[in-house]
Amino acid sequence: MLDVNNFEFMKIGLASPEKIRSWSRGEVKKPETINYRTLKPEKEGLFCERIFGPQKDWECHCGKYKRVRYKGVVCDRCGVEVTRAKVRRERMGHIELAAPVSHIWYFKGIPSRMGLALDMSPRSLEEIIYFASYVVTDPGETPLEKKQLLSEKEYRSYREKYGYGFQAGMGAEAVKKLLQDIDIEKELEFLKEELRTAQGQRRNRAIKRLEVIEAFRNSGNKPDWMIMDVLPVIPPELRPMVQLDGGRFATSDLNDLYRRVINRNNRLKRLLDLGAPDIIVQNEKRMLQEAVDALIDNGRRGRPVTGPGNRPLKSLSHMLKGKQGRFRQNLLGKRVDYSGRSVIVVGPYLKMYQCGLPKKMALELFKPFVMKELVNKGLAHNIKSAKRKVERVSPEVWDVLEEVIREHPVLLNRAPTLHRLGIQAFEPILVEGHAIRLHPLVCTAYNADFDGDQMAVHVPLSAEAQAEARILMLASGNILNPKDGKPVVTPSQDMVLGTFYLTMDNKEEKGSGMILRTVNEAVSAYQRGTAGLHARVAIPVKALGKTCFTEKQQGAMLITTIGKIIFNEIYPSSFPYINEATKTNLLHGTPEKYFIYEKGADIRELIESAPEASAVGKEYLGLIIARCFETYHTTKTSMILDKIKQLGFTYSTRSGVTVAVSDVIVPEEKVTILKESEAKVDVVANQYRRGLITNDERYDRVIEIWSKTKDDLTNILLKSMDRFNSIMLMVDSKARGNKSQITQLGGMRGLMATPSGRIFELPIKANFREGLTVLEYFISTHGARKGLADTALRTADSGYLTRRLVDVAQDVIVREEDCGTDKGFTVSRIQDGKEVIEDLYDRIEGRYCFETVRHPETGEIIVHRNDLIDSDKAEAIVEAGVTKLQIRSVLSCRARHGVCKKCYGRNLATGKHVEIGEAVGIIAAQSIGEPGTQLTMRTFHTGGVAGDDITQGLPRIQELFEARNPKGQATISEIDGVIKEIRETKDRREIEVQGEAESKTYSITYGSRLRVSEGQEIEAGDELTDGSIDPKEMLRIKGIRGVQNYILQEVQRVYRNQGVEINDKHIEVMIKQMLRKIRIIDAGDTSLLPGAFADIHEYEAANKEAILSGKEPAVAKPVLLGITKASLETDSFLSAASFQETTRVLTDAAIKGKVDKLLGLKENVIIGKLIPAGTGMNRYRNVKLSDPNAESALDSLEPVPAE
Repeated sequence: MLDVNNFEFMKIGLASPEKIRSWSRGEVKKPETINYRTLKPEKEGLFCERIFGPQKDWECHCGKYKRVRYKGVVCDRCGVEVTRAKVRRERMGHIELAAPVSHIWYFKGIPSRMGLALDMSPRSLEEIIYFASYVVTDPGETPLEKKQLLSEKEYRSYREKYGYGFQAGMGAEAVKKLLQDIDIEKELEFLKEELRTAQGQRRNRAIKRLEVIEAFRNSGNKPDWMIMDVLPVIPPELRPMVQLDGGRFATSDLNDLYRRVINRNNRLKRLLDLGAPDIIVQNEKRMLQEAVDALIDNGRRGRPVTGPGNRPLKSLSHMLKGKQGRFRQNLLGKRVDYSGRSVIVVGPYLKMYQCGLPKKMALELFKPFVMKELVNKGLAHNIKSAKRKVERVSPEVWDVLEEVIREHPVLLNRAPTLHRLGIQAFEPILVEGHAIRLHPLVCTAYNADFDGDQMAVHVPLSAEAQAEARILMLASGNILNPKDGKPVVTPSQDMVLGTFYLTMDNKEEKGSGMILRTVNEAVSAYQRGTAGLHARVAIPVKALGKTCFTEKQQGAMLITTIGKIIFNEIYPSSFPYINEATKTNLLHGTPEKYFIYEKGADIRELIESAPEASAVGKEYLGLIIARCFETYHTTKTSMILDKIKQLGFTYSTRSGVTVAVSDVIVPEEKVTILKESEAKVDVVANQYRRGLITNDERYDRVIEIWSKTKDDLTNILLKSMDRFNSIMLMVDSKARGNKSQITQLGGMRGLMATPSGRIFELPIKANFREGLTVLEYFISTHGARKGLADTALRTADSGYLTRRLVDVAQDVIVREEDCGTDKGFTVSRIQDGKEVIEDLYDRIEGRYCFETVRHPETGEIIVHRNDLIDSDKAEAIVEAGVTKLQIRSVLSCRARHGVCKKCYGRNLATGKHVEIGEAVGIIAAQSIGEPGTQLTMRTFHTGGVAGDDITQGLPRIQELFEARNPKGQATISEIDGVIKEIRETKDRREIEVQGEAESKTYSITYGSRLRVSEGQEIEAGDELTDGSIDPKEMLRIKGIRGVQNYILQEVQRVYRNQGVEINDKHIEVMIKQMLRKIRIIDAGDTSLLPGAFADIHEYEAANKEAILSGKEPAVAKPVLLGITKASLETDSFLSAASFQETTRVLTDAAIKGKVDKLLGLKENVIIGKLIPAGTGMNRYRNVKLSDPNAESALDSLEPVPAE
């Protein structure tokens, strides 16, 4: 048996007739499958045991030999070898065809490989192969041309005229003869010569032919192997026949298709033996050809062969294609044992690294482990009795189960798994009931909620799998989100409400003005009811037991609240005391204004007059957690998170926050505001009726009036609501809801949009507190319905986008330390007009510097070349006033495969250097695809102005990554220069750009909005009109750097507008993959093919070789491929075939004799090897501890507290 982990590459090619015979164990001569009386396979039929092996283990067909002791014996009576039945999954047979048959992939694919090899049109080939025309295979001395097509009538007249002085034939036989006559070397010389002179269509045709002919020469395949004399028969277990309950049989469609081929083949043999007339034989040959076509790819030509109920039969090609095909269903997606699924409920008492597993489920999942342990402990005599005990659930089983699951992590997965945080590891805790208990903080990562979601559990079996689950996948270690490096486990909802309520400040509260001595005193004052949580008190700084205060502060009193004292108790003593929710407090300690230094001052008076401190809401909690992670790393942070969770739940319960109808206050001013607005609308309507304004102006003004009304009402409403109002508490803390929802509850719902996106000018004046009228209700249904339809579409689109992104970037893995590139990538803040899309800080933090950065004024070095820019250095660079600098980037990385550590920078998920073996391509794809569901689907319409319907949201992301011509395309200047003049003609505008050497005029329709004015200086690639730029144009005008910058900025703009932060490096990985190919324009003296795509490294190597040997190098230009095209152009045929267009990819790969070096992840998954990333890389396999002290060093590592 072949060991998959030991071979280096995989090659695909055309099989010669000899090869097919060598695979086969015997010829299938009869169409029969099994005997319906004995239910045994028929001899020489499609299930014959002599050819394919026995149906039962160690038992021949006739029953003479049974038992394993006859292993390897071939029965003398029935000829069946005594062996295991599973050989029926691997042994093949063959059918000797009575006439050659063309393979439909090579004749019918686009482009037709057979047609290109013979320089004939696919239509002519079809006429020959399906016996409609004759073709001249050897003209002899006659004036006929080789490959000339003759109709039946012409053929007969030429036969009468020239007798047998020429040879002509029809069917695959004639094509085979023509293919055998091809002299590959001669054809190549002829084509290369033609390339030097030909132009236009002829040149394109020559390039395509050259590619095919060159492929035949280099791969060692023979062109005539595209015509088959022998047909392989796949093993019977791969096309099974099963008996159903009613005694009938269900069979694979392939058996029907094979049966038709055998029937027709046998009939043809008989007709040939009988010497039947040509016309009958030809008809039979055509039918055989059609039967083989249907077997290989049913429905590719003509009407598909159908089975019962007019259902097209599934042919061999259909077995590979699509989501249900072999590649995606069985090779890339497998079902695993040791798994279960159940509904999830919240487990507020769990630690970050724990989950609650129902007892019954755990017992079933860990059954083999429990059985083994029962035997080891002597509680059962053998495995059989242990199994019985487990099945009967004896009491002792539970104690054993407790032991087995201790420290054995399980994986929890929630579909859809959009990013790597969709599968995390937990230590199971046994719980009663049937539901899995999930820690509330990991919900964000899973995008889970407890309204009936289900999750799947998987058990890592081997020691290695358990170690990886514990070290790499434990939930308490996955605190940062790989897409932006920010915490993903921020508390939400109840927890946020609790901490917000706990840290509120109210000097009116009972107990305000108290002076306390210790923290305990503060807590007991609250518990006894003498002071409220929000009471402002003073406490000696020393009593807080914090080391973060300065010496001066340690002797002072601090004005704070009892709630804040309790809140700060959960943080380490070195962590700043949070007295107000500001960045200053977090980074530089508690602000001075809250300290009392004077001895003998009137403390109560100072407490009364101190400024009101803000409470801790959701966003600020996120900042606190990020700071904790920077300072204390994973273990401590996860413990702090658990404490925040505990506090949050406790105090949101204590707060008694609930929502009542009485909490929604409708402002008294509403009636007067609405009356005023209605009067204004009447005035506008009058102006329109009198013809003073157009209908569009009227519409715009009405919309403006109502929008302003709603805003005014919102402001009045928010002012009238008390900050301790339950609804306001939820909104202010960002726990739930927003200002607009409060307006809809107590103000007015306002203007609604119709499904087309146009705003309906009748506003909904009511709010939900008052209730809507029937008309208002129906106006508002549009929006609700569109929202749901949008979500459904978005989910599917976003999933497909993620799949394409993963496919294009799956082989980008960190493979080396430093590629030593000589190019940097210049970054500055991304802005659009005045609006800043992404700050310089976000772009440089966590990257390596390409050049030494100095302070622009003092000249002092801030960062050395090739140093990592951490958050402090990034801050220093921005403060120094540096506006642009060069960093190491994935886009300028010179690594042959994947990227290097320096060009990638920091791993955002860990906050540390990226490790060699990290699959950064997959992380990038997930980071871009996962927020895809949050993007909008709509195109913004601005009153239907031409050229202004700029696509946004998900469609825009697809447009960018697929490098399509954008909707609403902008005109861009091709030269640097000045806008000389803007002329207006009858139906368009003309913009003249004056450059140094030349001037160019651009003609623009009146609908487009101009972005330039006369006398303005512009650069090549600048937009002259509003709209999106075509990236391919950008590449032509501004080169690779220009297009890289453009795509990066545009993708960032779409995501940031939706409030989604994604780090640049993820988008860079995608852009690198889109630009990895170049198109050869002139091959020079290299072996590259003109017009073909080549890898940049391949092209450079070929040119280097040519220059060193004094030959002519090749010339090429960069191309920008969309992600789908880039995936299909990958060097790995396995990866491309499993992505899309399976048959086309395999056809092409077979003719070229392609070799897959198995560098990416998919190709290794397909053949069952460990993936070459992470611990699957060769450098991490077979690791041995070489240092004798290493083990003791490992023991001395800080243990993880299990509190």
